[in-house]
Amino acid sequence: MKKRLFFGSLIAATFMNASAQEFVLPLYEGKVPYSNNAEVKENVVQTDITRISDVVAPDISVYLPAKQFSTGQAVIICPGGGYRILAWDKEGKDVAKYLNSIGVAGIVLKYRLPVSANVTEPHKVPLSDVQRAMRMVRYNASKWNIDPGKIGVMGFSAGGHLASTLGTHFDYGNKTSADPVEQISCRPDFMILMYPVISFTTPYTHAGSRESLLGKNPPKELVEYYSNELQVKADTPPAFFVHANDDKSVPVENSLLMYEALRKNNIPAEIHIISEGGHGFGLASNNPHISSWAGSLKLWLQWINLNGVKEGPGK
Repeated sequence: MKKRLFFGSLIAATFMNASAQEFVLPLYEGKVPYSNNAEVKENVVQTDITRISDVVAPDISVYLPAKQFSTGQAVIICPGGGYRILAWDKEGKDVAKYLNSIGVAGIVLKYRLPVSANVTEPHKVPLSDVQRAMRMVRYNASKWNIDPGKIGVMGFSAGGHLASTLGTHFDYGNKTSADPVEQISCRPDFMILMYPVISFTTPYTHAGSRESLLGKNPPKELVEYYSNELQVKADTPPAFFVHANDDKSVPVENSLLMYEALRKNNIPAEIHIISEGGHGFGLASNNPHISSWAGSLKLWLQWINLNGVKEGPGK
Protein backbone atom coordinates (compact mmCIF):
# COMPACT_ATOMS: atom_id res chain seq x y z
CA MET A 1 0.00 0.00 0.00
CA LYS A 2 2.75 2.47 0.95
CA LYS A 3 4.72 1.59 -2.17
CA ARG A 4 1.72 2.37 -4.38
CA LEU A 5 1.13 5.66 -2.53
CA PHE A 6 4.67 6.88 -3.07
CA PHE A 7 4.87 5.60 -6.65
CA GLY A 8 1.60 7.39 -7.40
CA SER A 9 3.03 10.66 -6.14
CA LEU A 10 6.06 10.20 -8.40
CA ILE A 11 3.73 9.75 -11.38
CA ALA A 12 1.94 12.92 -10.32
CA ALA A 13 5.29 14.68 -10.11
CA THR A 14 6.11 13.73 -13.70
CA PHE A 15 2.75 15.05 -14.91
CA MET A 16 2.73 18.24 -12.88
CA ASN A 17 6.35 19.18 -13.51
CA ALA A 18 5.57 19.40 -17.21
CA SER A 19 4.24 22.89 -16.56
CA ALA A 20 6.05 23.69 -13.31
CA GLN A 21 8.47 26.60 -13.03
CA GLU A 22 12.07 26.43 -11.82
CA PHE A 23 14.40 29.39 -11.34
CA VAL A 24 17.19 30.67 -9.06
CA LEU A 25 17.33 34.02 -7.26
CA PRO A 26 20.21 35.50 -5.21
CA LEU A 27 19.36 36.26 -1.60
CA TYR A 28 21.12 39.61 -1.48
CA GLU A 29 21.78 42.52 -3.77
CA GLY A 30 25.17 44.14 -3.21
CA LYS A 31 27.28 43.20 -0.21
CA VAL A 32 26.38 39.97 1.53
CA PRO A 33 26.09 40.44 5.33
CA TYR A 34 28.68 38.87 7.63
CA SER A 35 31.06 38.30 4.72
CA ASN A 36 34.66 39.34 4.16
CA ASN A 37 36.96 39.60 1.18
CA ALA A 38 38.50 36.14 1.53
CA GLU A 39 38.94 34.46 -1.83
CA VAL A 40 36.77 31.39 -1.53
CA LYS A 41 35.42 29.32 -4.40
CA GLU A 42 32.22 27.34 -4.08
CA ASN A 43 32.95 23.63 -4.16
CA VAL A 44 30.57 21.08 -5.69
CA VAL A 45 31.37 17.37 -5.38
CA GLN A 46 29.33 14.79 -7.27
CA THR A 47 29.41 11.27 -5.81
CA ASP A 48 26.34 9.28 -4.80
CA ILE A 49 24.82 12.67 -3.97
CA THR A 50 25.71 16.29 -4.75
CA ARG A 51 27.62 17.98 -1.92
CA ILE A 52 28.13 21.75 -1.87
CA SER A 53 30.59 23.55 0.42
CA ASP A 54 32.12 27.04 0.71
CA VAL A 55 28.98 28.82 -0.46
CA VAL A 56 29.89 32.36 -1.46
CA ALA A 57 26.67 33.69 -2.98
CA PRO A 58 23.62 32.29 -1.14
CA ASP A 59 20.47 31.85 -3.20
CA ILE A 60 17.12 30.14 -3.45
CA SER A 61 16.16 27.62 -6.12
CA VAL A 62 12.42 28.04 -6.60
CA TYR A 63 10.32 25.10 -7.77
CA LEU A 64 6.69 26.05 -8.36
CA PRO A 65 3.99 23.47 -9.05
CA ALA A 66 1.68 23.84 -12.00
CA LYS A 67 -0.78 26.57 -11.10
CA GLN A 68 -3.88 24.39 -11.49
CA PHE A 69 -2.57 21.96 -8.84
CA SER A 70 -1.19 24.49 -6.35
CA THR A 71 -2.41 24.38 -2.75
CA GLY A 72 -1.00 27.86 -2.10
CA GLN A 73 1.52 26.42 0.34
CA ALA A 74 5.29 26.79 0.07
CA VAL A 75 8.20 25.23 1.95
CA ILE A 76 11.75 26.60 2.25
CA ILE A 77 14.06 23.57 2.36
CA CYS A 78 17.36 23.60 4.29
CA PRO A 79 19.56 20.64 3.27
CA GLY A 80 21.67 19.03 5.97
CA GLY A 81 25.37 18.31 6.19
CA GLY A 82 26.59 19.10 9.69
CA TYR A 83 26.95 22.82 8.89
CA ARG A 84 29.95 21.77 6.77
CA ILE A 85 28.34 20.81 3.46
CA LEU A 86 24.88 20.85 1.88
CA ALA A 87 23.39 17.54 0.73
CA TRP A 88 21.99 19.43 -2.22
CA ASP A 89 19.90 16.93 -4.16
CA LYS A 90 19.06 14.25 -1.57
CA GLU A 91 17.81 16.73 1.03
CA GLY A 92 17.04 19.65 -1.26
CA LYS A 93 16.20 19.49 -4.94
CA ASP A 94 14.64 16.00 -4.84
CA VAL A 95 12.43 17.03 -1.93
CA ALA A 96 11.30 20.19 -3.74
CA LYS A 97 10.17 18.07 -6.67
CA TYR A 98 8.22 15.78 -4.35
CA LEU A 99 6.52 18.81 -2.80
CA ASN A 100 5.59 20.01 -6.29
CA SER A 101 3.94 16.64 -6.88
CA ILE A 102 1.51 17.37 -4.04
CA GLY A 103 0.88 20.96 -5.13
CA VAL A 104 3.34 22.67 -2.77
CA ALA A 105 6.05 25.10 -3.85
CA GLY A 106 9.54 23.93 -2.86
CA ILE A 107 12.26 26.53 -2.35
CA VAL A 108 15.74 25.09 -1.77
CA LEU A 109 18.01 27.36 0.23
CA LYS A 110 21.70 27.42 -0.58
CA TYR A 111 22.86 28.89 2.72
CA ARG A 112 26.38 29.86 3.73
CA LEU A 113 28.24 27.55 6.06
CA PRO A 114 29.85 28.78 9.29
CA VAL A 115 33.09 26.87 8.63
CA SER A 116 33.84 28.81 5.45
CA ALA A 117 36.71 31.32 5.43
CA ASN A 118 34.51 34.00 3.86
CA VAL A 119 32.25 34.64 6.89
CA THR A 120 32.86 37.09 9.75
CA GLU A 121 30.39 35.94 12.46
CA PRO A 122 29.92 32.25 11.76
CA HIS A 123 26.95 31.46 13.99
CA LYS A 124 24.89 34.35 12.56
CA VAL A 125 25.37 33.43 8.91
CA PRO A 126 22.97 30.46 8.37
CA LEU A 127 20.19 32.13 10.37
CA SER A 128 20.65 35.38 8.45
CA ASP A 129 20.28 33.51 5.17
CA VAL A 130 17.15 31.53 6.12
CA GLN A 131 15.51 34.67 7.55
CA ARG A 132 16.19 36.48 4.30
CA ALA A 133 14.84 33.55 2.29
CA MET A 134 11.57 33.58 4.24
CA ARG A 135 11.17 37.31 3.70
CA MET A 136 11.85 36.94 -0.04
CA VAL A 137 9.32 34.16 -0.53
CA ARG A 138 6.66 36.06 1.40
CA TYR A 139 7.47 39.26 -0.52
CA ASN A 140 7.04 37.45 -3.85
CA ALA A 141 4.10 35.29 -2.73
CA SER A 142 1.39 36.75 -4.91
CA LYS A 143 3.65 36.64 -7.98
CA TRP A 144 4.40 32.97 -7.35
CA ASN A 145 0.79 31.92 -6.57
CA ILE A 146 1.67 31.37 -2.89
CA ASP A 147 -0.44 32.31 0.13
CA PRO A 148 1.84 34.50 2.33
CA GLY A 149 0.26 32.92 5.41
CA LYS A 150 1.10 29.35 4.33
CA ILE A 151 4.88 29.37 4.07
CA GLY A 152 6.81 26.83 6.13
CA VAL A 153 10.41 25.81 6.65
CA MET A 154 11.83 22.30 6.35
CA GLY A 155 15.25 21.03 7.38
CA PHE A 156 17.22 17.80 7.49
CA SER A 157 19.74 17.03 10.26
CA ALA A 158 21.78 20.24 10.74
CA GLY A 159 19.37 21.81 8.26
CA GLY A 160 16.68 20.79 10.75
CA HIS A 161 18.57 22.72 13.39
CA LEU A 162 18.54 25.73 11.09
CA ALA A 163 14.81 25.31 10.38
CA SER A 164 14.01 25.05 14.09
CA THR A 165 16.27 28.05 14.75
CA LEU A 166 14.16 30.09 12.33
CA GLY A 167 11.04 28.81 14.10
CA THR A 168 12.32 30.06 17.46
CA HIS A 169 14.44 33.09 16.43
CA PHE A 170 12.32 35.02 13.94
CA ASP A 171 11.16 38.62 13.83
CA TYR A 172 8.19 40.40 12.30
CA GLY A 173 10.20 42.63 10.01
CA ASN A 174 11.86 46.02 10.25
CA LYS A 175 9.15 48.46 9.20
CA THR A 176 11.66 51.34 8.99
CA SER A 177 14.02 49.55 6.59
CA ALA A 178 14.56 51.10 3.15
CA ASP A 179 14.56 47.55 1.75
CA PRO A 180 10.94 46.41 1.31
CA VAL A 181 12.00 42.77 1.70
CA GLU A 182 13.43 43.49 5.17
CA GLN A 183 10.09 44.97 6.22
CA ILE A 184 8.49 41.53 5.88
CA SER A 185 8.05 39.01 8.71
CA CYS A 186 10.37 35.99 8.64
CA ARG A 187 8.20 33.89 10.96
CA PRO A 188 7.49 30.50 9.33
CA ASP A 189 3.88 29.34 9.44
CA PHE A 190 4.96 25.77 10.16
CA MET A 191 8.09 23.64 10.53
CA ILE A 192 8.96 20.25 9.03
CA LEU A 193 11.86 18.81 11.00
CA MET A 194 13.54 15.74 9.52
CA TYR A 195 15.87 13.87 11.92
CA PRO A 196 16.82 17.33 13.22
CA VAL A 197 19.68 18.45 15.38
CA ILE A 198 17.92 20.43 18.13
CA SER A 199 19.80 20.55 21.44
CA PHE A 200 23.33 21.76 22.12
CA THR A 201 23.08 21.34 25.91
CA THR A 202 22.21 17.68 26.41
CA PRO A 203 24.03 14.33 26.02
CA TYR A 204 22.12 13.95 22.74
CA THR A 205 23.94 16.83 21.06
CA HIS A 206 25.42 16.26 17.63
CA ALA A 207 28.90 17.49 18.52
CA GLY A 208 29.98 18.06 14.92
CA SER A 209 27.12 20.43 14.12
CA ARG A 210 27.58 22.31 17.37
CA GLU A 211 31.32 22.78 16.81
CA SER A 212 30.83 23.84 13.19
CA LEU A 213 28.29 26.49 14.17
CA LEU A 214 29.68 27.72 17.50
CA GLY A 215 33.34 26.66 17.60
CA LYS A 216 35.21 24.42 20.05
CA ASN A 217 34.55 26.27 23.32
CA PRO A 218 31.45 28.43 22.87
CA PRO A 219 30.07 30.53 25.73
CA LYS A 220 27.20 29.03 27.70
CA GLU A 221 24.82 31.79 26.62
CA LEU A 222 25.36 30.98 22.95
CA VAL A 223 24.96 27.24 23.53
CA GLU A 224 21.61 27.83 25.22
CA TYR A 225 20.53 30.35 22.58
CA TYR A 226 20.92 27.72 19.86
CA SER A 227 19.40 24.88 21.90
CA ASN A 228 16.03 25.34 20.30
CA GLU A 229 14.03 23.22 22.72
CA LEU A 230 14.84 25.95 25.28
CA GLN A 231 13.67 28.74 22.96
CA VAL A 232 10.07 27.71 22.24
CA LYS A 233 7.55 30.44 23.01
CA ALA A 234 3.85 31.09 22.48
CA ASP A 235 4.20 32.14 18.84
CA THR A 236 6.54 29.33 17.76
CA PRO A 237 4.84 27.66 14.76
CA PRO A 238 3.43 24.10 14.60
CA ALA A 239 5.76 21.28 13.62
CA PHE A 240 5.90 17.90 11.89
CA PHE A 241 8.76 15.59 12.91
CA VAL A 242 10.29 12.49 11.32
CA HIS A 243 13.10 10.54 13.01
CA ALA A 244 14.42 6.99 12.92
CA ASN A 245 14.54 5.17 16.23
CA ASP A 246 17.90 3.65 15.24
CA ASP A 247 19.55 6.99 14.35
CA LYS A 248 23.07 6.77 15.83
CA SER A 249 24.26 10.15 14.55
CA VAL A 250 21.49 12.43 15.80
CA PRO A 251 19.58 10.57 18.53
CA VAL A 252 15.79 10.62 18.38
CA GLU A 253 15.77 12.49 21.70
CA ASN A 254 16.45 15.67 19.72
CA SER A 255 13.01 15.47 18.14
CA LEU A 256 11.41 14.32 21.39
CA LEU A 257 12.78 17.31 23.32
CA MET A 258 11.43 19.78 20.76
CA TYR A 259 8.12 17.97 20.50
CA GLU A 260 7.68 18.10 24.27
CA ALA A 261 8.57 21.80 24.37
CA LEU A 262 5.88 22.51 21.77
CA ARG A 263 3.32 20.46 23.71
CA LYS A 264 4.07 22.41 26.89
CA ASN A 265 3.27 25.59 24.99
CA ASN A 266 0.06 24.16 23.47
CA ILE A 267 1.50 24.32 19.95
CA PRO A 268 0.24 21.62 17.52
CA ALA A 269 2.89 19.02 16.70
CA GLU A 270 2.94 15.62 15.00
CA ILE A 271 5.82 13.17 15.36
CA HIS A 272 6.67 10.04 13.36
CA ILE A 273 9.33 7.77 14.82
CA ILE A 274 10.25 5.07 12.31
CA SER A 275 11.81 1.83 13.54
CA GLU A 276 14.47 1.77 10.82
CA GLY A 277 16.30 4.26 8.66
CA GLY A 278 19.37 5.35 10.58
CA HIS A 279 20.41 8.88 9.68
CA GLY A 280 20.13 10.83 6.44
CA PHE A 281 17.57 8.72 4.60
CA GLY A 282 15.92 11.60 2.72
CA LEU A 283 12.93 10.50 0.65
CA ALA A 284 14.06 6.84 0.90
CA SER A 285 12.16 6.06 -2.30
CA ASN A 286 13.63 2.52 -2.41
CA ASN A 287 12.12 1.60 0.97
CA PRO A 288 8.31 1.78 1.26
CA HIS A 289 8.43 1.62 5.06
CA ILE A 290 10.76 4.58 5.54
CA SER A 291 9.34 6.57 2.62
CA SER A 292 5.86 6.42 4.15
CA TRP A 293 6.71 9.67 5.95
CA ALA A 294 6.11 11.54 2.68
CA GLY A 295 2.47 10.40 2.56
CA SER A 296 2.02 11.38 6.21
CA LEU A 297 3.48 14.80 5.47
CA LYS A 298 1.02 15.25 2.60
CA LEU A 299 -1.89 14.55 4.97
CA TRP A 300 -0.49 16.91 7.63
CA LEU A 301 -0.06 19.72 5.11
CA GLN A 302 -3.67 19.19 4.02
CA TRP A 303 -4.73 19.39 7.67
CA ILE A 304 -2.77 22.63 8.16
CA ASN A 305 -4.37 24.04 5.01
CA LEU A 306 -7.89 23.19 6.16
CA ASN A 307 -7.56 24.15 9.81
CA GLY A 308 -5.24 27.09 9.54
CA VAL A 309 -2.38 27.76 11.91
CA LYS A 310 -1.94 30.15 14.79
CA GLU A 311 -0.39 33.38 13.60
CA GLY A 312 1.92 35.53 15.66
CA PRO A 313 1.29 39.24 16.24
CA GLY A 314 2.47 41.63 13.58
CA LYS A 315 2.11 39.07 10.79
